[in-house]
Amino acid sequence: MKKSLKNIEKIIKILKKETKKYKNPVVTEVSYDNNPYKVLISCLLSLRTKDEVTAKATNRLFKEIKTPKDVLNLSRKQIENLIYPVGFYRTKAKRIKEISKTLIEKYKSKVPSDIDELLKFKGVGRKTASIVMVYGFKKIDYIPVDIHVHVISNRLGWVKTKTPEQTMDKLMKIMPKKYWFDLNNLLVIHGQNICLTISPFCSKCPVNKYCPRIGIKRSR
Repeated sequence: MKKSLKNIEKIIKILKKETKKYKNPVVTEVSYDNNPYKVLISCLLSLRTKDEVTAKATNRLFKEIKTPKDVLNLSRKQIENLIYPVGFYRTKAKRIKEISKTLIEKYKSKVPSDIDELLKFKGVGRKTASIVMVYGFKKIDYIPVDIHVHVISNRLGWVKTKTPEQTMDKLMKIMPKKYWFDLNNLLVIHGQNICLTISPFCSKCPVNKYCPRIGIKRSR
């Protein structure tokens, strides 16, 4: 195991305990329904949007739709009204319509369980596709990396990378596979509440004694 990961077991154990104090990210909550379509749509809504805003938009939308076919009964304007004020709501409403139509026409209304197929959809990048694989299909073959996972992994010294994409590739090479499924959820919760991207709460961080605080210029 890489030297920087020597305390990984302790860190994961502590975070599993501490993150129970906070709400799960929207995508994690949605995943309990075992519906890859809902995971895909909620992940699209969450891009560049605060989790509390995404949660309300997701709840409103899924009161109206359950399947790709349900989306065809709604106009783009109706979808916009349901998901507002998520970031880029007009573009996301358009994507939801396009993706749902493609799923119906090419995939028998089922979200493909192949990451390469998912990446063919406009608006679906590696982070979204890997989240669908992990939380929609429970496949432990990927580590979804958003800004929180990227930042915290670098602060802890697990990786030295410049982009979330690079972090995903590096983590999948060095991280023991038994941690893959939990890692995204734990670090996202920790990042939303303690290890903030700007000025993290290092003074009350439960894993601060294992953290070299790489790159942190200002903390609380």
